[in-house]
Amino acid sequence: MQMDKNSVIGFVLLALLFFGYFYFTRQAQLDYERKQLAIKDSIARLQPPVKDTIPSTAPASSNLVPAADNAVAGSLTQQGVSKEEVTLVETAFLRIEFSNKGGQPRRIELLQYRAPDSSPVRLLDTAYDRFSYAIATANGMSTQSADLYFSGSKVVRQADGSQTIRYTLSDSSGRSISHVYTLRPRDYMVDFNLAAEGADKIFNRNQVDFLWQLRARQQEQDIQSEKLETQLGLMRADDYDYYTLGSGISEKMEEGVRWIGFKQKFFNTTLIPKDGFSYVEANCTVPPDSTRLVANAALTLRAMLPAGPKVALPLRFYYGPNDFALLKGYGIGLEDLVNLGQGFYAFVKYINRWVVLPFFSLIDGLLSSYGLVIALLTIFIRLLTSPLVYTSYLSGAKMKALKPELDAMREKFGEDQQAFSMEQMKLFRSAGVNPLGGCIPALLQIPIFFALYSFFNSNIALRGESFWWSQDLSAYDSIVTWSFSIPFIGNHLSLFTILSVITSLLISLYSMSMTPDQGNPVLKYMPYIFPVMLLGIFNSLPSALTWYYTVSNVITLAMQFVIQTYIIDHTRILAQIDENRKKPRKKSKWQEKLEQMQDTRKRVEKLQSKTKPKS
Repeated sequence: MQMDKNSVIGFVLLALLFFGYFYFTRQAQLDYERKQLAIKDSIARLQPPVKDTIPSTAPASSNLVPAADNAVAGSLTQQGVSKEEVTLVETAFLRIEFSNKGGQPRRIELLQYRAPDSSPVRLLDTAYDRFSYAIATANGMSTQSADLYFSGSKVVRQADGSQTIRYTLSDSSGRSISHVYTLRPRDYMVDFNLAAEGADKIFNRNQVDFLWQLRARQQEQDIQSEKLETQLGLMRADDYDYYTLGSGISEKMEEGVRWIGFKQKFFNTTLIPKDGFSYVEANCTVPPDSTRLVANAALTLRAMLPAGPKVALPLRFYYGPNDFALLKGYGIGLEDLVNLGQGFYAFVKYINRWVVLPFFSLIDGLLSSYGLVIALLTIFIRLLTSPLVYTSYLSGAKMKALKPELDAMREKFGEDQQAFSMEQMKLFRSAGVNPLGGCIPALLQIPIFFALYSFFNSNIALRGESFWWSQDLSAYDSIVTWSFSIPFIGNHLSLFTILSVITSLLISLYSMSMTPDQGNPVLKYMPYIFPVMLLGIFNSLPSALTWYYTVSNVITLAMQFVIQTYIIDHTRILAQIDENRKKPRKKSKWQEKLEQMQDTRKRVEKLQSKTKPKS
């Protein structure tokens, strides 16, 4: 891109859009946090203190059922079961510890993925994590299913390789509840079937209100960026919706919800009922970073039951990665959990889905190094945008050809910048030169940047993949860290960011050397300002993105040299400009209006000079 006046405008607009996006995103988050804090403070002042009833995270395998629990549970307490018993079920993808207490999973590990401490990623691991519902028991009382001990069966392996485990709770009157879980060999989806005999005496008003509690652990290197990417996602009757974490979430949804999931940066836990939920209430809190917890979530979910004493409620749990192709394969819109473009730049998700992701997936299967995959992706995108780049360089070459005439105008009008601008516009019009030709291509590439920003932030294939000094392409590649935080920089320095800044500086310096002097001393500092701004923007971004930007800059330098030296014919450009001057050109309404304003200003200035008293 030629560093003429219009290219500078393009760079400034580009920088303002970058900073505007990050600034307003952060401001919206802070405003939300302040509102939520005010709400919580108001509630706290109106309500008496409530004792924390979350059970200890210590194992409960040897704890006897308290007498009070037996009294509440009534006859539905399974006789002879007085302690927690754990059954391990393992597939190629999942390792799940099932507990007879509540008849539910108590620990879930993803065997194909590792946490920062190299242990398997755990999506359930604390006593806070539970999936429960109210059961009507003796004497008109009720209790939560998670507090009752079910009788469990052994794991049954089916002919297709799937494994099934059943938990039951029954009494002498014929009432019973069963939980049946089915795990397939290579699948992150777990089928859960809730069945009841005597349901009209167990559940009230043909409905069941689930309490789903999740404690999201830190799974990535940078917990702050992980919190920014953490959302509560849900599919309504006809479209996907999401809530960002901020300082917490407090929402009620009384319309139909087809499924709901808690999404972290690269993993999600999603609950999918066959017939949806009729009511959802979600409350999420955000612990301090020092706890290494991303969020605590508590969701109330209401499902309607068919009438009759014998009912079955099929549900599914997804415990797994935010893999776009994998989630799309389920055919229920789960791929929308992957943030390929949201908010005011949601339109870029189509660039990612139709262009970036297909090409990335194609070359992913051909190369073993993701650094090389990203380099080829960069070349592919630069080839797609090369017509825009050529147009920009051609516009700069035309501006350079007009340099002698612009210099003469500048000398003629001196400090009368408005008169110079008017004559400059006439010159451009007569020569057939578009003054915005240098910056429009840069502005048109902004959606591509935002698309790649979303793509590299959400692509789980890059997680844990190393390239050169970067140990994880999905996170920043810090080579130096310190104990304090510098505004816009943070507490580290990324080497790929430094390379992208240096290559951006080289591009600017080369462009300035090829561009006629604009006569504005401020423009001389622009090659240094923009790269420094990039340092503040890029330092905490994934190294995959900063590596992409570095490769893109190297390609730009090569293209600048080749196009300027071997492709653009400056003699032909001069001949074309002379030919354009011979053609009659009609003034646009905007140009006519501008010239009228200029003439009016000159008459006013002339009149003022005549009436001004002599000193």
